[in-house]
Amino acid sequence: MTTPFPPASGRFRMAAADGWRYGVITLIAFLTLVDLFAAQAILPSLVEAFGVSRAAMGFAVNASTFGMALASLGVAFFGRSIDRRNGIWISLVVLAVPTSLLAFTHDLTVFTLLRVAQGLCMATAFTLTMSYLAEHFEPRATTGALAAYVTGNVASNFFGRLMSASLADTFGLSPTFLVFAALNVAGGVLVLSTLKATERMMGAGGGTTPRRDWRECLGNPALRWSFLIGFLVLFVFIGTFTYVNFRLTADPIGLSPMALGLVYLVFLPSMVTTPLAGRLSAARGPSAAIVFGLGVAVLGLLMALSPVLAVALPGLALVAIGTFLAQAVVTGHVGRTAGGARTAASGIYLASYYVGGLAGGVVLGQVYDRVGWSACIAVLVVATALAAAAGLRLGARPLADLRAHEKPA
Repeated sequence: MTTPFPPASGRFRMAAADGWRYGVITLIAFLTLVDLFAAQAILPSLVEAFGVSRAAMGFAVNASTFGMALASLGVAFFGRSIDRRNGIWISLVVLAVPTSLLAFTHDLTVFTLLRVAQGLCMATAFTLTMSYLAEHFEPRATTGALAAYVTGNVASNFFGRLMSASLADTFGLSPTFLVFAALNVAGGVLVLSTLKATERMMGAGGGTTPRRDWRECLGNPALRWSFLIGFLVLFVFIGTFTYVNFRLTADPIGLSPMALGLVYLVFLPSMVTTPLAGRLSAARGPSAAIVFGLGVAVLGLLMALSPVLAVALPGLALVAIGTFLAQAVVTGHVGRTAGGARTAASGIYLASYYVGGLAGGVVLGQVYDRVGWSACIAVLVVATALAAAAGLRLGARPLADLRAHEKPA
């Protein structure tokens, strides 16, 4: 099996190269998804600029998840014929086009369509990268590589939100989107200059067809439960971190837009805990790891009910820690379980994941406008509990035990 980056010689250099590879994976993930979360941090400013309701603007901002779901399904079906590296870097460069256009629109419908276009580009890059990592790392290293990718996702949540909030507060909305368009191009350049060409991988899979891959994925109970968990995890995450903005800027907390950006320091602990997902899953099994992570998230949701900022902020940190940990575990589980149908499995999983995010934005927006934050928390706790119940249906045996069991006598 080839290495995903140019090889290093010698034991010391190999160890250093491993750290460098994971660092590059994290940075690629950051630049791939930074636009997804940046707009959420400036949601109150967008509501004021467009003069629409919170639910309407929340739907427009989260419309990117609809595009991501469509693109994930498309890559799942046609992914075998797409060169991984070229597909990733081209998607990121094209992403700069709708990101730039967001700086110049004042129409909500156009804004929504541009967010869908962003989602199409981001998910294409995301899905192809997941397939690339699964194809280029040994099975036991796949979870670690994908955890590094999810760590970049965490970083994009924090730094993307902080950057957009500070830029919008200082320079306005239009310059903010132009800065993020430049980051899109930087991501494409990074991929083109670091990832190895993958034409040789396109022939993998023997005589399988996209339709057969889909049947294999949907016929696998472990993958079906994983798809459901992905749906519910992003439902909870988007529902929480979209509408908590309004909770934090309203009385009695009343944060300013700049202070709201600093709130996303709550994502920093997740950058430390998420890389541990591979070890936790290997030691305790995916079921235990997912249930643990989602249990932490439930505790955080209950704390986020508090009108006291000193209680709500640690609660939000726990929600981030728990959901990102669960996401990293289930993402690695999909990569290990799918076998030769990795591209289809990754696409279906991400489609489920992003549809869940879209549903979270729509459902929680209506709940928040009609009933309030406490009702939102109740819905989110129920969704988290359902995800934990689905997690119990995955393999409970630690990965280390499975490897030992699979060794020939």
